Amino acid sequence: MKKSIIIPALDLIDGQVVRLHQGDYGKQTSYSDNPIEQFASYIQQGAEQLHLVDLTGAKDPNKRQTALIGKIIEATQSKIQVGGGIRSEKDVADLLAVGANRVVIGSTAVTEPQMVQGWFEKYGAEKFVLALDVRIENGQKLVAIKGWQETSPLTLENLVENYRTFGLQHVLCTDISRDGTLAGSNVQLYQEICAKFPQVDFQSSGGIGSLSDIAALKGTGVAGVIVGRALLEGKFNVAEAIECWQNG
Repeated sequence: MKKSIIIPALDLIDGQVVRLHQGDYGKQTSYSDNPIEQFASYIQQGAEQLHLVDLTGAKDPNKRQTALIGKIIEATQSKIQVGGGIRSEKDVADLLAVGANRVVIGSTAVTEPQMVQGWFEKYGAEKFVLALDVRIENGQKLVAIKGWQETSPLTLENLVENYRTFGLQHVLCTDISRDGTLAGSNVQLYQEICAKFPQVDFQSSGGIGSLSDIAALKGTGVAGVIVGRALLEGKFNVAEAIECWQNG
């Protein structure tokens, strides 16, 4: 049985910890202007892996918060996987250089597979997380791209199969109908994909609003549970989430 972990997540805009509602920059809630403090508190409570999304960089690649991300990693001495509109090899190299333990690739993995597969070969597949956002239509797990504005014709299974050839190890999968809703995860989705691809470590993302939502994912086979908004809103803390996951 592989060990699963709770992965606290922060979204950053101009150094502020924020949440967007369903990916909309116009619907933004700010929580803190001290991401280092926030992450340090998560680490203190037992988190072993953190997840960070650079929303400023996702919107405008010229304004990536790479220096700040490097500071956060240095200050917290923690494993942080970083994403947010990664479109070029420079983005990848810069994030690995400042200490990200993994780079999270979203739309680019769908639209430029050959380029991304080249990165897998150059830097090592273990350094990447494919972030696949799915829209479930008529039982098909279709992958949405471009900040959910478009749905690609590819299914989640197609993409995972393609990247398995290049050693894919980590996939962050979000059912976008659940993201930021605190309404619970799509447990069935994770059961299906973890059973189909036991060699891949899947991270569940979206919808965690209570400890019972975490407990519901236990038998699915996911390797990590990403928790964002619920922690920021004090629904429970990291220590409680870990305790629930381990002992429940």
